[in-house]
Amino acid sequence: MRLAGPLRIVALVVTVGLTWIVVSILLGGPGSGFPRIQQLFTSPENSVTTEPRARKYKCGLPQPCPEEHLAFRMVSGAANVIGPKICLEDKMLMSSVKDNVGRGLNIALVNDVNDLLKFIRPLHEGTLVFVASYDDPATKMNEETRKLFSDLGSKNVKDLAFRDSWVFVGAKGVQNKSPFEQHVKNSKHTNKYEGWPEALEMEGCIPRRTTAS
Repeated sequence: MRLAGPLRIVALVVTVGLTWIVVSILLGGPGSGFPRIQQLFTSPENSVTTEPRARKYKCGLPQPCPEEHLAFRMVSGAANVIGPKICLEDKMLMSSVKDNVGRGLNIALVNDVNDLLKFIRPLHEGTLVFVASYDDPATKMNEETRKLFSDLGSKNVKDLAFRDSWVFVGAKGVQNKSPFEQHVKNSKHTNKYEGWPEALEMEGCIPRRTTAS
């Protein structure tokens, strides 16, 4: 019974001390090392640490294409699970979402003069050809097919083999090999997936074909 008085005093001192610590933390007193309570509710637009989001341009490119150039982005299929994508001038030409891709070679033909897609008719001079592989691009290829792609500017089609990953942009009537091509060989030592190499992604700006007046 004699200790009741001192215990009450100790409890009071502890309570007052804890209260002072909590108030100091919330108000951010000098030397507390904690932000002031006002700072916890600062709106994002007033915060000096807020960074603006990076602007994206056509087809998600990090910068705009020059005038008289076409923006494109294409991704090959991932194994036999995720289909390829082909985007041109911010228009998704092919994707799994559009349900217009399949295993093998997915090809979009784009006429640069009148912006029409031509899949069946013979290619016109200046037609851009976008190719993205999915699963296996080469098993059904013959020498005539490989020559066709070589004439469109491909330098890797001659080496294309079973389950390789390949993305390519060429054109009818090109004089030189296309700079827009990527190829990864199917190899059990380097494959990202069990039986397939990694998916390829390529983007850039293609100059429009100009016609003589």
